[in-house]
Amino acid sequence: MTTVRRSVATALTAVLFGAGAVAPAAYAAPAPSPSSPAAVIPSGLYGKKDPTYDGVWRQSLAFMAQETSDVEPAGKAVDWLLGQQCDGGGFASYRPDPAKPCDPATVLDTNATAVAVQALAGLPRPEAAVTRAVEAGAAWLKGVQNKDGGWSYNPGGPSDANSTSVVISALAAAGEKPGDVKSADGRSPYDALLGFAIPCGAGQGGGAFAYQPDKAGKLVANADATAAAVLAGLGKHAQTRGAKPDQAPTCEMAAKPTAERAARNGAAWLVTALAKNGHLDLPPMPGAATTTPLPDVGNTADAVVALGAAGHGDKAAGAVAWLKKNGPAWAEQTGPAAWAQLILAAHTVGVDPRDFGGADLVQRLNATGPKPQSTVETRAQEESETKESGENSGFGVWLVVGVFLFAGMGIGFLISGRNKNRQL
Repeated sequence: MTTVRRSVATALTAVLFGAGAVAPAAYAAPAPSPSSPAAVIPSGLYGKKDPTYDGVWRQSLAFMAQETSDVEPAGKAVDWLLGQQCDGGGFASYRPDPAKPCDPATVLDTNATAVAVQALAGLPRPEAAVTRAVEAGAAWLKGVQNKDGGWSYNPGGPSDANSTSVVISALAAAGEKPGDVKSADGRSPYDALLGFAIPCGAGQGGGAFAYQPDKAGKLVANADATAAAVLAGLGKHAQTRGAKPDQAPTCEMAAKPTAERAARNGAAWLVTALAKNGHLDLPPMPGAATTTPLPDVGNTADAVVALGAAGHGDKAAGAVAWLKKNGPAWAEQTGPAAWAQLILAAHTVGVDPRDFGGADLVQRLNATGPKPQSTVETRAQEESETKESGENSGFGVWLVVGVFLFAGMGIGFLISGRNKNRQL
């Protein structure tokens, strides 16, 4: 995950989570500003910014966060996401005219497809259309697997750690066994993932994962790629909660490390990276006026999710405190995917997202889209009203019965009196 699909500038520079530094990232990337004041935002979509680069992403992340908070999204929000899927099962980042069939010019996106599959698979009351969409999305993802076992952001490119990781989570959510999904060369997704792992003895970046090898073929530590790979390597996802630590966060060398071992090494690297000041930093963009790194709120939230899933939530306490102080203001400016990232981070380590540094993250997320079908609050209110109505109706029924019984008694007395008068 990153910060909400990292921004158009980032995407153009290297495609979000990219080539060793910046390129698309799994579970994050900031939403761009509207392309024009007249940009029309679909009524079923979360957020008010231009959805061109992150429409499906932010919608799906919103669903995933709501699912952890017992919120059922509005039917039209679900319909919007279903309508974004192409007949072949894949999703583009955004299709402004869903009525227009996808064609060869439609740029399909493995990250958008994977996160949509995860979001739809977790809906509280899946319908037949949702089930079909999940199955079709998983089938499409398997059909665009690279020979090395991994996936690229757009089909046909070289595999990257983030795309491979988010697809692994999607396949698991769809009921597949990721390790059994083999490429034409017989490689599994975990084979590809291990190719991005930096050995423990490699200096400062030891234990981390790279997004992709750089131009010189070197693996450079990437925090976002590491957070995503930790989840995938452990066979978990961003909605995991309550993981218990079964070992200390240490980086261990192994001649042939398993995906789980590499993931735990990545978690150890994240612990060290967060220990300095409680947050991760965002390297300056190419051509930026300042070379000073800025705090990276989105990647910090993703790191918290990864550590929580690895059972090291205690090691993320400092980052959680920092997010409580700085996260809400960032999400307010960034949009629904950012609120979702904070909710997922809180959920994974067992912190209440409805009181996150004084902010109700769930309410703030819900306010960015169509009114949810139901929430914990609305269900409680409905239950209370039903109970109250039942009690009132019960009293009314017995009141009517009592009146009739009383009236019947009166009639009986009257008839009895008349009979007595006739006998006298």
